Amino acid sequence: MEEFHKVRRLPPYVFEQVNKLKAAARAGGADIIDLGMGNPDLPTPQNIVDKLVEVVRDPRTHRYSSSKGIPGLRKAQANYYARRFGVKLNPDTQIVATLGSKEGFANMAQAITAPGDVILCPNPTYPIHAFGFLMAGGVIRSMQAEPDDKFIPALERAIRHSTPKPLALILNYPSNPTALVATLDFYRDVVAFAKKNELIILSDLAYAEIYFDGNPPPSVLQVPGAIDCTVEFTSMSKTFSMPGWRMGFAVGNERLIAALTRVKSYLDYGAFTPIQVAATAALNGDGSEIAEVREVYHRRREVMVDSFSRAGWEIPAPAATMFAWAPIPEQFRHLGSLEFSKLLVEKADVAVAPGVGFGEHGDDYVRLALVENEHRIRQAARNIKRFLSSVGSTPDNVVALNARR
Repeated sequence: MEEFHKVRRLPPYVFEQVNKLKAAARAGGADIIDLGMGNPDLPTPQNIVDKLVEVVRDPRTHRYSSSKGIPGLRKAQANYYARRFGVKLNPDTQIVATLGSKEGFANMAQAITAPGDVILCPNPTYPIHAFGFLMAGGVIRSMQAEPDDKFIPALERAIRHSTPKPLALILNYPSNPTALVATLDFYRDVVAFAKKNELIILSDLAYAEIYFDGNPPPSVLQVPGAIDCTVEFTSMSKTFSMPGWRMGFAVGNERLIAALTRVKSYLDYGAFTPIQVAATAALNGDGSEIAEVREVYHRRREVMVDSFSRAGWEIPAPAATMFAWAPIPEQFRHLGSLEFSKLLVEKADVAVAPGVGFGEHGDDYVRLALVENEHRIRQAARNIKRFLSSVGSTPDNVVALNARR
């Protein structure tokens, strides 16, 4: 039978091919070191768990919650933005709680997109940035991912050559998957351009607190006047090691937040109330949990960069996020990222995320997630060193898996 219209607009899920190979290898007894999925392995801090347990014992919290987020939670997020970025937000009109930033992006797409609307989206980028809008009937025009002096000229070309005129621009810094970080000066230029050309800015700031080398990433909302055209999405998944709790926020322009809030009111009753109360306690804390999580990822980053380099694979040190964006070794680049990722599972017992899953411009890279402990990362490096040594510099014996018969 023919696929449904919206399903036809979605390509095959690239990561699933690696996942199937990984599952088959594990079923065969292989010890696969999984650096593929960005699924934090760190436990949620005990004080947050304790607050959840305390509140869940009250049967009154078992009823439907608030889709918009309970007032205390929205106030806590406003206070966080004031402390961290110096940005003042009205918790009643400029903040809505989401079931993670991913859900927030998808429902914002439903709220603002008409069929055929053009969305400017970085490539490579996290898949929901593009596919949330494709499912809503939008059209994606790819943009460069690098926040450098070529970005505004690229925006100018996109505006000039897009029909209809683009509706929105997606920003994602620190970036998943590239780990690129933007400066406040960059945001100033982008906001000025967006206001001049009546563009909506949708900023994914999920990795605001996972940064290294003492340089906290800014928020685009720190730019004066940015709130006139901007909504920013944050998540507690990585910041507080709460991925399964599904708690995030959209903050910014009142009109856009109202549209998202209205769509969500038809779709969900919000997160479970005890989760919202525990998230409130986390945001109102002293920040020590955030610092501890950041330090764990920092140590893992150092171990990965050092051990993989010794293994013969140079990994650029990410400035932020829990990912490294690694160029495929030259001798394997002809395979592309999907076949190289499969090869690592088969020959090195290491799983990574193929860069093509984040867009065609990511096909010369793979994404490595810092979701295994330091010992396991070193073991992955040893496995890769053994694999690279067995192949040598001219891997004539390496054939793409899909070409084998």
